[in-house]
Amino acid sequence: MTGSSTPAPFTADDYRSRMERAARAAAEAGLAGLLVAPGPDLVWLTGYAPTATTERLTLLVLAAGRDPVLVVPTLEAPDAEKAVGAPALTLRDWTDGKDPYAATAALLDASGRFGVSDNAWAMHLLGLQKALPGTSYASLTEALPMLRAVKDEAELRLLAAAGAAADATFEEIRNVPFAGRRESEIAADLAALLRRFGHDQVDFTIVASGPNGANPHHEVGDRVVERGDMVVLDFGGLKDGYGSDTSRTVHVGEPTDEERRVHDIVREAQEAGFRAVRPGVACQEVDRAARAVITDAGYGEYFIHRTGHGIGVTTHEPPYMIEGEEQALVPGMCFSVEPGIYLPGRFGVRIEDIVTVTEDGGRRLNNTPREMVTVG
Repeated sequence: MTGSSTPAPFTADDYRSRMERAARAAAEAGLAGLLVAPGPDLVWLTGYAPTATTERLTLLVLAAGRDPVLVVPTLEAPDAEKAVGAPALTLRDWTDGKDPYAATAALLDASGRFGVSDNAWAMHLLGLQKALPGTSYASLTEALPMLRAVKDEAELRLLAAAGAAADATFEEIRNVPFAGRRESEIAADLAALLRRFGHDQVDFTIVASGPNGANPHHEVGDRVVERGDMVVLDFGGLKDGYGSDTSRTVHVGEPTDEERRVHDIVREAQEAGFRAVRPGVACQEVDRAARAVITDAGYGEYFIHRTGHGIGVTTHEPPYMIEGEEQALVPGMCFSVEPGIYLPGRFGVRIEDIVTVTEDGGRRLNNTPREMVTVG
């Protein structure tokens, strides 16, 4: 894995294509355009990530039939000009002491409805509303939830590389001592391994031992892992700008018959969710397939979260594998399949792979063992 070649970087043409696609999607959704603040949407559309959070307005304005414009503070314009996608857009800078909302308002339809990235600051949106009282707004998650959901071949290669790095991390962590060490120490090992295998950002390293495993989002603590513990490991982050996220549940020493049975039920549920993946199937059907296995085994009340979430330039994004989500699966979508059983005060089990939709089914981007793994 460590010897694999790094996928080619995105070009200005790639970002131009994304901006054009986003503008078309906005028009098809009945929007006058999109307003994109610093955050994952801006990175995906332009390659620009401001180096620091700032109260100064930075906003990408996209509308079908118009050239994209990035409004930036003058003192940050040199950095914006270095972004790979900068040649595909026009920069319009504003200086301190000037009104950035008036400058932005000149680019907008005074009575239009705009999609706004979820990362936009309230004060900036309110400033635009004051400058253009006839405008209205919708969050991008509401208006265009699938904007980043379908990945192209280059993005799939990056996600596969991130998944392989997470797999290499698991193969290493299963060989380190667990018994007698704190959860926080094992979590630090996970973070170091993710970075060793190419991650430049570690988003989470859940190590949930014994009764802590019954909390799906357990915050790593100082509990000492004991022999006889089930331990949920859930970890991931960003490698070359794209996410990894995988979960495996290991056991310190030999498991009991009940622990092995619960683990087998979750493994079967994860397999059922994976086998439900194919083009045209509603997202909720993946959730239903995994949940049915756990419910039929008598543990339905202990599966307390959705079956999956999308992944891309962030580790959690649409689409979501959850009851009520009727969005059809499309080749190129990537998301987790991660059923679990959580027995309060006792232990938990979760098994998670990232899966991409292919032309005739699904393909896993994580391939470490799903059977019970024992550690020392």
